[in-house]
Amino acid sequence: MSRKPLVSGNWKMHHTHLDAIAFVQKLAFSLDAEDHRRTDVSLHPAFTALRSVQTVLDADRIPVALGAQDVHWEQKGAFTGEISPLMLAKLNVSYVIVGHSERRQYFGETDETVSKKVRAVLAAGMTPIICVGENEEQREAGGAEDLVVGQLEAALRSVAPEAVASLVVAYEPIWAIGTGRTATPDDAQAMAAALRAAVVADHGSEAGAGVRIQYGGSVNPDNVADMLGGPDVDGALVGGASLDAEVFARLITQLRPG
Repeated sequence: MSRKPLVSGNWKMHHTHLDAIAFVQKLAFSLDAEDHRRTDVSLHPAFTALRSVQTVLDADRIPVALGAQDVHWEQKGAFTGEISPLMLAKLNVSYVIVGHSERRQYFGETDETVSKKVRAVLAAGMTPIICVGENEEQREAGGAEDLVVGQLEAALRSVAPEAVASLVVAYEPIWAIGTGRTATPDDAQAMAAALRAAVVADHGSEAGAGVRIQYGGSVNPDNVADMLGGPDVDGALVGGASLDAEVFARLITQLRPG
């Protein structure tokens, strides 16, 4: 199965809604039809900018998907400060990042809450981008592959095989996020292959063939083509390099053949 690459820009806690509008307009001008034909692109602004980005994307018919950075697993309730899957779906959000390492590290996300969020996102008709990855200490101790595969298996508990086939998994080695360090292309491919093999073992060959696996961790225009060179690496979850429209566009255009 040929899997179209997905490049996702995670803005984290950057850009006001006005900044976001200007960014989207500039990005749209910088990409052409061939870029969109070859690569899916999603933008993940802060919650305060979602509506503004949605309006620009829809009004100008820009073929970029709207994404969110997080979600609560309940549809509604007394959860001050949280955003429900229903709220996101009503804004035409297509992709939701779930279990990002920063959510795990700073906000107490666990494999259990990640699993709840995955199921909630799917129930609302959106696609989760499930983040998995090891920190430097875990990598140096050995067993990183087992740890990362275990995170994915926990996230996919009780998810039907046909749903798994449409998912996105982002492998983000925590030691490479915001540090300027990156895993090698061989490292990225080896972990992506292990994750795909685990999906095949647990959910079947069709699910394994369909799931898209991104690499995330200091991805930039200079290394993105190499990092996505492996047969099991189907895209990138981009942090810092997604904050500037020109840089992000250049990153995307690096995936053109030749």
